[in-house]
Amino acid sequence: MNKTKRFKIIHILNTENPFPKSELNFNSSFELLISVMLSAQTKDKSVNNITNILYPIANTPEKFIKLGILKLKNHLKSIGLYNKKAENIINISKTFIKKKYNFVPNKRSFLESLPGVGRKTTNVVLSTLYNIKTIAVDTHVFRVSNRSHFALGKNVKEVEKKLMKVVPKQYIHKIHHWFVLHGRYICKSKKPICKKCCIKHYCEYKKKNE
Repeated sequence: MNKTKRFKIIHILNTENPFPKSELNFNSSFELLISVMLSAQTKDKSVNNITNILYPIANTPEKFIKLGILKLKNHLKSIGLYNKKAENIINISKTFIKKKYNFVPNKRSFLESLPGVGRKTTNVVLSTLYNIKTIAVDTHVFRVSNRSHFALGKNVKEVEKKLMKVVPKQYIHKIHHWFVLHGRYICKSKKPICKKCCIKHYCEYKKKNE
C-alpha cells in the first residue's frame, strides 16, 4: 500500500473516531495492567463483566493476595486460561509488594518480565499511562494491517515495526485502538463486513465481499 492510501485511511478513521480508546474498564494503573493481561484470548466485554465485580473486592496487589488464589480463580472461571491467569495475578501482586510499587512503573524490561505480560500488554500500558509512542499489535491489529495491506508482516513484531515506520507520529497512539475496533466489529476474522467498511475504497483486500 502506498503512502497516499495510508493517509486516506488514517484521515477517515480519525474523522470517524477522533478520540479512540480501549473498551476495557479501569480506574488505576494496576487495574489497567491486570485487565489487559486478562484480555489475552478473551473478549474485552467478558473481562469487563468479571472486573466489574472483582475490582470492588480486589484491585491492588495487597487485596489480591488477601483474596487468595482459590477465590480469585472462582471470579475468573468464565474466561479462558483462568487458572493460569489467576496464578499470574497473584505472582504479579507478590512482585509489586516485594518492590514496594504502588503504581505501574515506566519500565519495559520490568513489565515484560512479569508472568502473563508480553510485549502487547506492555505496549498498551506504556502508551496509555505514559504516552510513549509504541503500538500494541494484537490479533485484530495484525489482521487489519495485513488484510488491508496497510502494514504487511509475517508476525506481530514485523507488523509493529512496519506500523511504527509508516504511521505519522501524531497518530501512533490512536492506530492501535482504531484497528482493534475495526477488526472487532467490521474486519472480522471469518467474515469481514466489507459493505459497511469506511475504508473499503482504499483497502487492498482482494476478497472483498461487497
